[in-house]
Amino acid sequence: MTTYTVGRFSGPVRPAVVSTTSRERFAERARARRNLARRQVVGAAAGVVGVGALGWLLLLSPVLALDVTQLEVTGAGTVVAVDQVVAVVHERAGTPLPRLDTVGLRDQVLEVPGVREARVVRQWPRGLAVQLVSREPVAAVPEEAPATGLVLLDEQGVQVGRADAAPAGLPVVDVPVGDERTLSAVLHVLEQLPPDLLGQVASVAAASQDTVTMQLRDGGPRIDWGSAEQTPLKLAVLAALRAAPEAAGASVFDVSAPQMPITK
Repeated sequence: MTTYTVGRFSGPVRPAVVSTTSRERFAERARARRNLARRQVVGAAAGVVGVGALGWLLLLSPVLALDVTQLEVTGAGTVVAVDQVVAVVHERAGTPLPRLDTVGLRDQVLEVPGVREARVVRQWPRGLAVQLVSREPVAAVPEEAPATGLVLLDEQGVQVGRADAAPAGLPVVDVPVGDERTLSAVLHVLEQLPPDLLGQVASVAAASQDTVTMQLRDGGPRIDWGSAEQTPLKLAVLAALRAAPEAAGASVFDVSAPQMPITK
């Protein structure tokens, strides 16, 4: 019971009764259930429409479609033909970025000659970045007779090109024909040399994997390197020997046994 004050009268007043009979109350509950069901149906339909619109926007709409004019290719180096990479991406032009198979695209880019590693990154809303690691040549190896040119190899021994004469700054390697272990040892040595020293190397010869010898450019000294082991120590010893006044004019630096180096 609730007490209300109206004017000068104060006393208990019954609240208004919406429905006075059980039939009316049943009808009200039925209407409420129908209204709730309608609201649920409308809400579900709106959700389905929203999801469909979002799916269309992401997967079918041109709003997020790949625009090849917004393609960025980096890391091609001196070997990879960028136009071949662009041609691979062109095959996917117009594909919405959410649907773009970047793994499959990367695998196709890896098939382009000279590509060692590749990474494909979406650049929203419509661009793409292809980041490459190219196979740069580190040595030129004479071709087997009767050919007279040079095969250009990267640090892993993969052929990345061919030339009639050694490109500037690239050492010529002389190893026994077909001796993969010796060639691998030579390439491993070249891979570990700092750029300033590598740029001075005119040629490399090795009869075995333990007898690597380098000849420096412009009448520079010969360096007997030995195997590819202990390279950091050999580099330090070689730098100290070449800087020593008493070694000035030496024609040979032997660091094959770095604990007992020899100059001649």
